[in-house]
Amino acid sequence: MTAVQTATPPSMRLRELVFGAACAAALRAAARLGVADALDDTPLAVEDLAAEVKTEPKTLRRLLRALCCYGIFAEQPDGRFAHTDMSRLLREDDPHSLRAIALWCTEPWTWQAWPMLDEAVRSGRSVVKDLFGKEFFTYLNEDAPESADVFNRAMTTSSVQSARDVAELLDLSGSSSVADIGGGQGHVVASLLEKHPGLHGTLLDLPRVVANADPRLRDGGALADRMRLVPGDCREAVPVKADVYIIKNILEWDDESTTRLLRNVVEAGGPGARVVVIENLVDDSPSLRFSTAMDLMLLLNVGGAKHTTESLTGRLTEAGLVIDDIRPVNPYLHAFDCTVPS
Repeated sequence: MTAVQTATPPSMRLRELVFGAACAAALRAAARLGVADALDDTPLAVEDLAAEVKTEPKTLRRLLRALCCYGIFAEQPDGRFAHTDMSRLLREDDPHSLRAIALWCTEPWTWQAWPMLDEAVRSGRSVVKDLFGKEFFTYLNEDAPESADVFNRAMTTSSVQSARDVAELLDLSGSSSVADIGGGQGHVVASLLEKHPGLHGTLLDLPRVVANADPRLRDGGALADRMRLVPGDCREAVPVKADVYIIKNILEWDDESTTRLLRNVVEAGGPGARVVVIENLVDDSPSLRFSTAMDLMLLLNVGGAKHTTESLTGRLTEAGLVIDDIRPVNPYLHAFDCTVPS
């Protein structure tokens, strides 16, 4: 925290916070306009930057000055604008890009749902059906395909980035098979197969998801000969036998769905199977502002929740798992390394 932030009176800090939507909207505008992509290593005058992104210079300057207050872009003494470590993350080509995440968290539906947070807190359930007459993912796929595409890109970006960290953390040298349950396009299992040349993998997810699995895993891909793609709903059944099961960022549904999934994995693996559950936590993380905000968004859109260490430990224990270790994967994720007891 800087000296300026420390000295900010509570009344001014609260005024800044109630305008949080302005910061989110400014980030979304910059991402949609491609400002970060247009700005390279050399600072640019706002007139040149405006010509690149096809905006009015005066209003672009206003947008950039607002973002500079948060450390997103920097205004030079001569009035030119330059990148910061944060603004570079809005570039499409940055290896750690958060552009898709920035767009997903500010999609049009979010601006309709956030004002109803008090109702979600009262009822303990999603507000999306009240707003749109449909469950969240049904609404996205049927009525908001562009938003569904943003969601898929955001999840893919996040998965690709975290898959490297998961593969680095987990030692599967003593295992012959690994199953990625509800693993999306399979970036985690692909990273694990690349790390362990003798390992065989399975990806289980909905039919339309596995149909678009990572090209490395599909027919003709570099890992296809060690890979099996299984379409299905892991909440209904887990028809996969493996030494190790990976469950990453999907235990955020309602309690009943979470319980069914864990029991399905325990039954499929049987005694001795290793189950690694990887989740964001809302009580033991340096990213609490982010994870608690995502927790509230989950309440709004699907009636789900992020876990505390205690709540996730309870779910895993109730499902019959023995927790052997809990370790951070990166600043955002923790891995619960479990075993199905004999």
